[in-house]
Amino acid sequence: MLSLQEISDRLEIQDLLARYSYAIDEQDWDALDDVFVPDAVIDYSETGGAKGSVAQIKAWLPVAMKRFPRYQHMVATTKLELDGDTARSRTCLFNPMVYQGDDGSEQVFFIGLWYRDRLVRTTTGWRISERYEEMGYAHNVPDMPPVPSIENMIA
Repeated sequence: MLSLQEISDRLEIQDLLARYSYAIDEQDWDALDDVFVPDAVIDYSETGGAKGSVAQIKAWLPVAMKRFPRYQHMVATTKLELDGDTARSRTCLFNPMVYQGDDGSEQVFFIGLWYRDRLVRTTTGWRISERYEEMGYAHNVPDMPPVPSIENMIA
């Protein structure tokens, strides 16, 4: 039987993962400050994105996501391993996206991946300390130029 603490932890972490999805889908980049610890490492590189700190990713996301007028981050089936004030998780993501080309044409495509996270309990609740985006599959992905790297944005 789960303890009340474990039930609470599981619900709080599920809420944390949902808050991440809503922050991205609503383009509320500052909301990521309530999802990640300040020194978190976020790694989207396996799926063609950037790797960096929370501040770097918050600056990179508006540029990277500009060519996608609509998208949804739907998370489900989290495998969670709790260990006191730390946890590890692997969560499925289904991500339909609309790409808009320079000519205004649009193409819908789908990405399936996993978020592999390390989490920590803080004084303000559970936060992600490491996020790695692991590619699963992609369908109907359009030809599109690569997103700028964090290094090129800073330069």
